[in-house]
Amino acid sequence: MGSIEQGPARPLLGRRGFVAGAAALGAGVGLSATALATRNSGSAGADTSLTEKDIWLRDQDLKFIGTEETFTTPELLKLNSLNQDHIAFLTEIGLADLGARRLRDMDQGGLDVQILSAHTPSVQNVPGQRGIDLAHRLNRMLVEGPMAERPDRFQAFATLPLQSPEAAADELERSVREDGFLGALTNGHITSRYLDDPRFEPVLARAEALDVPIYLHPGYPSDEVFRTYYRTTRSEYTKEYQDYIFSGSGLGWHQEVLVQCVRMIAYGVFDRFPRLKIIIGHMGEGLPFYYERIANDMGEPTEKSLEKPFAQYFQDNFWFTTSAFFQDDLLHLLLKYVSVDRVMFATDYPFIDSIKQGTDWFRAVDLPREDKEKIAFRNAEKLFGITV
Repeated sequence: MGSIEQGPARPLLGRRGFVAGAAALGAGVGLSATALATRNSGSAGADTSLTEKDIWLRDQDLKFIGTEETFTTPELLKLNSLNQDHIAFLTEIGLADLGARRLRDMDQGGLDVQILSAHTPSVQNVPGQRGIDLAHRLNRMLVEGPMAERPDRFQAFATLPLQSPEAAADELERSVREDGFLGALTNGHITSRYLDDPRFEPVLARAEALDVPIYLHPGYPSDEVFRTYYRTTRSEYTKEYQDYIFSGSGLGWHQEVLVQCVRMIAYGVFDRFPRLKIIIGHMGEGLPFYYERIANDMGEPTEKSLEKPFAQYFQDNFWFTTSAFFQDDLLHLLLKYVSVDRVMFATDYPFIDSIKQGTDWFRAVDLPREDKEKIAFRNAEKLFGITV
């Protein structure tokens, strides 16, 4: 079956398998720091006097905070996995490990702190009291487990029962005030609705009042969207689960997060909650490529309905992470449009080859030391109020 990553009741080839295939085809996804440095050594602005060894040795003392680092539990595995093979794969890559193996991988890569978040789609497809109770148990498990045993290495985003918005807001406040959580992480749509829907305003209002961010992680599309955009009737093309990859890590879920961001701006979320903080991963989920088109084409029709120019909300309300997209060109494109003060390091552990792959890549990136420190750990320290 190949690698299977995240997702409820769907056979899904994991991002690791997809990235490996893309790299084999020369797509340049997930290249090592050495390969990136060699490829970029003749690019404009690069320091061509540096040897490959110089690049490898550059900034070895950098501290790192990983802002998108995933975990699971036996209960979540059962809830969000396809079958026993899927569970075996997720266990094999270390998703359920919150102890020695994870710490070893962090130490090997020089990652000082992981901000933990629950396996997609977490509990947001679980309605009623069952979802409320499960979210609470997951959050308490972190507090009583890794966050208690290694408070110097593990922080966390709260899991929220989003099908019960008032209860989700209360769990967010409890988790932040009592247990020291840094915010919350969501996973795509919630029963075909996004966070701009009025029913989720209690959660947004509470996050703003608490001054903590919400991380918009991708989720898989609704069944209707999946059938319309990603499903084919030609069965010979689905044997390797390519329709599910197409709807997920192959394209769909990155577009889905960007659509949600545009919806939140266009439908006035940040006018109603001007201090709301939103984080998105994967080097902006395609935003850098589309930035000028979105800013220009969405600016005119929203000029009278919004309080600010459309693009200004990306500058005022959003932060961005590098999770799983270890590519110089994408980072520099992102920095063309957003401040270096709004970019944070992440690896997307364990759905990458290794943490070291990400930290080695970033150490070799050609940026001023001050900017590298901001991305590696200082911006996260400031946003979350933590210190490494």
